Amino acid sequence: MSENTKPKKVILDVDTGSDDAVAIMTALQSDELDVVAICCVWGNLSVEDTTENTCRLVRAMGKDTPVYMGAPTAIAKYLERDTKQELQPIIKDGKEVRIHYKRLEGLEEPTDKKAEDMDAVSFYIDYLKHAKEKVTIITVAPMTNLGLALSAVPSIAENIEELIIMGGTDRLGNVSECAEANIWHDPEAAQIALNAGVPTLFVSLDATHSAALTLEDAETLRNLGTFAGGFTAKIIEQRAEFDSAMAGKKLTSTPVHDSLAVCAVIDPSVITESKKCNVRVALSGIADGRTIIDRRCVPSEPNCVFAFRASHDKYMEMLVKYLSK
Repeated sequence: MSENTKPKKVILDVDTGSDDAVAIMTALQSDELDVVAICCVWGNLSVEDTTENTCRLVRAMGKDTPVYMGAPTAIAKYLERDTKQELQPIIKDGKEVRIHYKRLEGLEEPTDKKAEDMDAVSFYIDYLKHAKEKVTIITVAPMTNLGLALSAVPSIAENIEELIIMGGTDRLGNVSECAEANIWHDPEAAQIALNAGVPTLFVSLDATHSAALTLEDAETLRNLGTFAGGFTAKIIEQRAEFDSAMAGKKLTSTPVHDSLAVCAVIDPSVITESKKCNVRVALSGIADGRTIIDRRCVPSEPNCVFAFRASHDKYMEMLVKYLSK
């Protein structure tokens, strides 16, 4: 970044969470971004746990970025209790293997870093109402906080420069046969955000899987000799262990989704294939949470850019740059 270029103001919305941790560290270490706040929501874990993990990580990074605790559940989905899914642990060689543990390993409990008194939804409304310049919002979790804020005060969308969503899928699924977890957990919130008319980029499962990180990448990051590099290396190895247990075979790579969305804000060239298109979110049935791309001969007007592929090499280059500090 040149000396005359102002950092881009961003708000992160997270459910920390292993890959969320890499996204937070990348954003906090980037000179190109000014992280004005981190909003937490339920998703990978309860909102109390995601907030605690986020506070511990921000403290470990030596930052004082404000953290806001947000929504504990979806806007509407879990009013029907039978739709709720819990990610079950896998037992391998007598050991419980998870992709997200209740506490991020290796972080001390902060005595001087707590969540702000204001909740995340109120923060969005207050901040965006009074913002002197537009802000980019990066969501790497269920979009409940933003969906509630936009529902209460739609005019705040005017102060959102761009919305970057780590979520959605074209050909893959993880929480169901055809849906990605962040959208699946609160599809109504995602559709509310799409309806707001904000310039939007989906960094989809297809893109994150195309730039999966390897165990060799983990070793490269560990050899940086920094807290952030070593912490990310452990997360890559943890996620590869979980994926291997799920697949029933040894895997040497794993998608680390959320930090790719942060990197796409810093340098859009990390995305190598994308398309302007119209996307709607399925709100019920077997396709619940599916991001549906309009592929008719005469499609509806585009409402977003959808990323399909990303560069592994560029992604790693960026992680090495920011996590080496």
